Amino acid sequence: MGLSNRVNSNESKDFFNFLLVPILPLSQSQSTPKDPFKVDLKALCAVLLAVSLGALDTAIANTALPTIGADLGAPAAESIWIINAYQLSIVASLLPLAALGDLWGPRRVFLGGLAVFTVFSLACALSNSLGVLALCRCAQGLGAAGIMSVNLALIKLLFPAERLGRGVGLNALVVGISFTLGPTMASLLLLVGPWQWLFAINVPLGLMAFCFALPALPARTKGTGQNHKFDPWTAVLTALTFGCFIYVLSAASQRVGLLALLPIAAVSFIAFWGLLLRQNGHPAPMLPVDLLSRPMFALSALTSVASFVAQGLAFVALPFYFENTLHRDPVETGFLITAWPLVVAIAAPIAGRLSDRYPAGILGGVGLSLMSVGFITLVFLPSEPSVFDIVWRLMLCGIGFGGFQSPNLKAILSSAPANRSGGASGVVAMGRLIGQTIGAALVALCLGLAGASLSGPVWAMGLGAIFSGLAACASFARLYVKKTELI
Repeated sequence: MGLSNRVNSNESKDFFNFLLVPILPLSQSQSTPKDPFKVDLKALCAVLLAVSLGALDTAIANTALPTIGADLGAPAAESIWIINAYQLSIVASLLPLAALGDLWGPRRVFLGGLAVFTVFSLACALSNSLGVLALCRCAQGLGAAGIMSVNLALIKLLFPAERLGRGVGLNALVVGISFTLGPTMASLLLLVGPWQWLFAINVPLGLMAFCFALPALPARTKGTGQNHKFDPWTAVLTALTFGCFIYVLSAASQRVGLLALLPIAAVSFIAFWGLLLRQNGHPAPMLPVDLLSRPMFALSALTSVASFVAQGLAFVALPFYFENTLHRDPVETGFLITAWPLVVAIAAPIAGRLSDRYPAGILGGVGLSLMSVGFITLVFLPSEPSVFDIVWRLMLCGIGFGGFQSPNLKAILSSAPANRSGGASGVVAMGRLIGQTIGAALVALCLGLAGASLSGPVWAMGLGAIFSGLAACASFARLYVKKTELI
């Protein structure tokens, strides 16, 4: 069945194409040179391949952490820095790089980030000690931040407004598939080779993405540049604010003493206060308070953070629940949890297509309400559940999360001015990281207060239902904001 060049809402749609074809049209025979709906496939492949590398690297490193630590002779408490160095580097540099994306254009920041990520992936593979590996992971995180800070800004450049929902849906699909395949890929690679292969595999894939991106990525749109300069002191304050904040949350989840954390928390607070003072009156602040003054953007960002807190609660607590409470083995636990991201990968592009027709407030609110109901069903899981009892509950959560994600991404991008796409993209990535870190810290609190065998994971699922419900309320509130804006 041929695909039409123009979308006519009165025409019936082929159901297969509606679900599975995110871009209309792609072939030269079905488009004209001036077709506004044509998407550059090389540029799109470059963006999605780079995004998948960042997502895969996180999932793969988490899975292989015990193996890497044992091979390097590092204690478990110290080997966690293989993960922390990567995350802290991303959090500290994300907003400064997003600001550079607004100044220089997302193309330059993306290419630079991809190059750094690829080079230091090779350095990670060649590392022979924990200290060297942690430093290389820190640099690798800087490259990943360059990709993550502008990938949605590039999606916005590649897709016209009428197709933006499909673009962000495709982006969410790739992230979902990457997180789903990450643990399995790590296990398979460790079966046939050493852990160094987990990082070395990024090199040919990164080079491939760079070859696609260099000739195809669009330059900054005319008229979207900024008439101000990059402020390095603001970048330092931003890095200190969020880097110290995430460190305190991560360290608190590992039960580091309060006295040891207070000075770092104080640095984060002082840096945040200085950041607000320094950015006062700035036309495009690095911490995008100007965007947060827009009700639609602020509610969409709040929806994102609350939903990722819920997701972080689930993905940290569920292994404890399945293994300690239900006595499932680790392999079975991995397969069970895969049901969630697998359904997200299916639901996200469908929701992206729907977001081109229906308000994000409705789609996100309904999706997050389903997610909250899914958490409630997990709280009341039978004491001896079957695989089906577990999987359908996780799938309900996954459908809800996938149904919210693409419309919410589109709402964030659409509610920001064209010259602030980099800042909006940075807010999306920062919201995800902060939400997941808060979720992990709350799980640690629940396990510390109620134990890891029964009540702790159940409390975490209950908090997941609460945060999903709060996110749903924030999403529905956007319907009122939109009506008042139209008046």
